[in-house]
Amino acid sequence: MSHDSRTAPRICPLCEATCGLTLTIEGTTVTGARGDRDDIFSRGFICPKGASFGGLDGDPDRLRVPLVRGEDGELREATWDEAFDRIADRIPALAEAHGPQAVGVVLGNPNVHTMAGSLYPPLLLAALRTRNVFTASTLDQMPKHVSSGLLFGDAHAIPVPDLDRTDHLLLIGANPLESNGSLCTAPDFPGRLRALRRRGSTLTVIDPRRTRTARLADRHVAIRPGADALLLAAMAHVLLQEKLADPGPLAEHLEGADELAAALAGFTPDAVAAACDVDAATITALARELAAAPTAAVYARIGSCTVEHGTLASWLVDVLNILTGNLDRPGGALFPLSATARAPRAAAPGKGFALGRWASRVSGHPEAKGELPTAALAEEIETPGEGRIRALVVLAANPVLSAPDGDRLDAALAGRLDFMVSVDPYLNETSRHADVVLPPPPPSQSAHFDFAFNSFAVHNQVRYTPAPVPLEDGRMDESEIHARLILAVSGMHGAPPSAVDDLAITTAITRAGAPKELADELTGESGPERRLDLMLRLGPYGLTLEELLAHPHGIDLGPLKPRVPEILRTRSGRIELLPAPIAADLPRLRRALGESPAPLVLVGRRHLRSNNSWMHNVGSLSGGSNVCTLQIHPDDAARLGLVDGATVRIESAGGGVEAPAEITDTVRSGVVSLPHGWGHSRPGTRMSVAAAHPGVNVNQLLDGTLLDPLSGTAVLNAIPVTVTPSP
Repeated sequence: MSHDSRTAPRICPLCEATCGLTLTIEGTTVTGARGDRDDIFSRGFICPKGASFGGLDGDPDRLRVPLVRGEDGELREATWDEAFDRIADRIPALAEAHGPQAVGVVLGNPNVHTMAGSLYPPLLLAALRTRNVFTASTLDQMPKHVSSGLLFGDAHAIPVPDLDRTDHLLLIGANPLESNGSLCTAPDFPGRLRALRRRGSTLTVIDPRRTRTARLADRHVAIRPGADALLLAAMAHVLLQEKLADPGPLAEHLEGADELAAALAGFTPDAVAAACDVDAATITALARELAAAPTAAVYARIGSCTVEHGTLASWLVDVLNILTGNLDRPGGALFPLSATARAPRAAAPGKGFALGRWASRVSGHPEAKGELPTAALAEEIETPGEGRIRALVVLAANPVLSAPDGDRLDAALAGRLDFMVSVDPYLNETSRHADVVLPPPPPSQSAHFDFAFNSFAVHNQVRYTPAPVPLEDGRMDESEIHARLILAVSGMHGAPPSAVDDLAITTAITRAGAPKELADELTGESGPERRLDLMLRLGPYGLTLEELLAHPHGIDLGPLKPRVPEILRTRSGRIELLPAPIAADLPRLRRALGESPAPLVLVGRRHLRSNNSWMHNVGSLSGGSNVCTLQIHPDDAARLGLVDGATVRIESAGGGVEAPAEITDTVRSGVVSLPHGWGHSRPGTRMSVAAAHPGVNVNQLLDGTLLDPLSGTAVLNAIPVTVTPSP
C-alpha cells in the first residue's frame, strides 16, 4: 500500500446479498476490494462481483457527462443544464398535448441498489401522473408480490427462510450459490447452506439443472421445467389428505382453510407425477419430510416465478409453510423488520390488495402493484391511438435485452417515440435510443443504504456507508440527477433540487402524524441523508443517522421474530388462504395436467460473476465459465446430432438465435439452458468488453405474448424450442 493509500467501508451494490466491503483507495481511485471482516452482517464474505468493485468503478466506458441528441441525429456530449433544459422543454409539452399517459416510465433492477433509485422514482411517478409504468419486477419477482398481497394484504410482506436456524430447507427454482439469493438478503448464502448441512439439517433442491446448489443438497429432484406449481399443489394435498397439516398458532389468523382442501383435491401425487416427471412416491416423501421436520422453510425464486403458473407457485410456497406451522416462527419463514419500515401497528383489518385496477391500452393486461407487463411496452409505443406512449423515461433499465422480443422493442424505440431520456452509466442497447442520457457517478462516489433489501434480510440489521470517494469534477450526484429530472418534468424546472427533498420530508412527517418541528432536528449533509434520518427516527427502532455514522460496520438489530398479526393488511385482518383470484386461476393449473409436454424446453441460467447485462463489460468478470453457451444433455445432443462446441440453431415461437453447444449432464434430458443478459452486438453502444464477447439474447426467442395472467410476468422458462446443427 502506497503512502497515499487508505481504506474505507462500502456496502456492495452489485447483488441482493449487500455484503460489506473494505475498499483500498489511492487518491480517488479504488485499487482493491476485500470483504469487511467487521461488517455485522457479512462478516468478511466477498464474491467475485464484489472483488471486481474497482474495475467496475473505474470502467473507462462509463459515461461521465450527459449526452444530447443533435439535429444530425447523433448523440453528443452536453452540459448538465443543456440536458435538463431539453427534458423540461419536451416532456411537459408532450404530456400537455397528449395527456399524462403519453409518458411511460421504465424502472430497471439497479434502481433498488442505490439510494437515489429507491427514494426518487415514486416522486417522479407522482409528478408525471402516468399509469404506464413498467419495471423489472414483471420479468422476475412480481408473482411473489402478488401472492403476498393476496395472502397478507401487503405486496411487500414477503417472508424469508430463517437460514441460520432451520432444520429443513426446501429450495425450488433457486440457485443461491450462483445468484447469492433473491428476495432473501443473505450475505454468504453458500456458507449458510454449508453450515445448515454441518448442523445436521436437511437441504432439498428442486431444479431441472444440477446446479452448484443442487450438488450441495441431500436430495436433488430434477423436475420438468414449468411444473413447480403442480408439484407444490400435490405436496399440499398430501399434507391435507394425510392430516399432517398443523398451522399451530397461525390457525386463529387463517381465513379459508376449509375451502383449501377442496380446491386442491384433484392435485394428487399420482395425478401430477407425469406432468412433473417426478414419481408420486418422491412427491409424497417430500411432503412428509417437510411435515416431520422440527422446523422447515420452503423458498422459491426466479425459476418458479417466470413460468406460466408463477403466482400459483409463489402462493403454494407460503401455503406449505402455513400448513406445516412454519410460517412466522423461528427456523421457518419469517417477516423481517427493517430500520426504515413503518413502525408496527396494532392488528386490525386493512385496505387489502387489489389486482386489475386499470389495464393496458392495447392488450388489456391488468395492472399488478401499479405496474403493467414490461412485455407489453413495445405495443404501447407502436400502436396508434389515444394514450400511445410518445415519451419514455428509462431509469437504469435495458429492456431491449431483458424483455421478450428485443428486436420489436428496439424498432419501437428507434422509430415511434417523440422523446426519450435515460438515466444510465452506459450507452447500451436501450439508452442508445435516448435523446438525453444522464449518467450517474460510479458507486465509489455515492453513499449507500439498502432501503429495499433490508426488508428481505435473514437477520435484522442496519448499515450505512457515506461515499468513500468525493464526487469528481463535472459529475452530478445521482440524487441530484433524479431531483432535477423530477423538477424538469413537473413544470418546476430551475427550482433548487433540495425542494424535492423538502417536499418529501414534509409529506412524510404529515402522513406519520409527527410534529412538523421534526424537520428541523434532522441531520445529514444532503437531501437523501436527511430523508434517511427521518425514516430511521420514524421507524420501529427509533434510530438516527448519527447513530449509523458512529457504527460504520453496522448495527445488529437481532434475529427475525414472529410478526403476525401486525403485518396483516387484508380486509379481513386475517391470512386469506384461498384468495378469490387464486381460486379462479386453479382450473388453469388443473388443465395443465392433461397437456402433452414439449420434447425440448428452454430454461435460463445464472452465473456468480454476472447479475445484469452491464456487468458483462467488466473484464475481470468475463470469460471462464461465464460464457453464452447452450447447455444440452448428452442424450439430447446424440439424438439431434449435435457436437460439443459447434454452433447450433435454437428456434421457438418468438424467433431464433445461434449459440455454441455445451454438452453436459448438469441439465436433465429434454431441457436446454441459455444464460440471460447477453446479445451485445447492436451498433451504437459503447461497451467494448461486452461487444468483444456479445453472446446472444435469449429473450429474442420469446414473442412476449405468454404471461402469467395474475402478475403479468413474462414466461421466460419452460419455453418449447427446437435445436438443430447450424448450417
